[in-house]
Amino acid sequence: MELLKRRILQDGKCYPGGILKVDSFINHQMDSKLMYHVAEEFARLFADSGANKIVTIEASGIAPAIMVGYIMNLPVVFVKKKQPKTMENMLTTTVHSFTKNRDYTVCISHDFLTADDRILFIDDFLAYGNAAQGIIDLADQAGAQIAGMGFIIEKAFQHGRDILIEKGIRVESLAIIQSLENCEITITDQA
Repeated sequence: MELLKRRILQDGKCYPGGILKVDSFINHQMDSKLMYHVAEEFARLFADSGANKIVTIEASGIAPAIMVGYIMNLPVVFVKKKQPKTMENMLTTTVHSFTKNRDYTVCISHDFLTADDRILFIDDFLAYGNAAQGIIDLADQAGAQIAGMGFIIEKAFQHGRDILIEKGIRVESLAIIQSLENCEITITDQA
C-alpha cells in the first residue's frame, strides 16, 4: 500500500515513547478515499479466509471495519469500551491501551459473537497486541474462530505480531513501521 505509506511519511507525526499520530487521516479526521483503498486491500488479502463476520474494537477500528464489511458483504460488530446497561448475554475481557496507558474492560454481546462465527478482526494499529489479545479472549469465550487479523499500521518494534503468530493467528498489516527512533518514521516492506 504505497499510498498509505506515503501518507504516513507525509502527514504522520512522531512523539517520544513510540507514539505515531495519524489523526489527520486515519483515526480522528479520516481520508475516506484512503480508507476505501485500505478496505479494498484487506478484502483482497482475506478473500480466502472464510470469515463470516468483521469484528473491531471502538473507536478507531470502526471506520475501516465498516468499509471492509461493506466490500466483503459481511456484518460488522464492534467491541465496546463501556458496558451498556442494556447489553444482555455479555462477554468481557480487559485490554490495556498503549497510547492511553490504562486498562479498559471491553464487552460484546454473546448474541453477536457465537461459536458459528469465523471472525476477521480489523484495527488501526498493532503495537504490543493488547487489543488483539482481548479479541482472542472474547472469541475463545464465545467459541468463535479467528480467520485473521488486519491492521492498517503495525509498529514492528513493539512485537505484537510475534505474540499473535505464536498463537497461530494470520496477521496482515498494510504499513509496517520498523522504527520511530529520534522521532523519525522508518517504514519497511516486511514484518
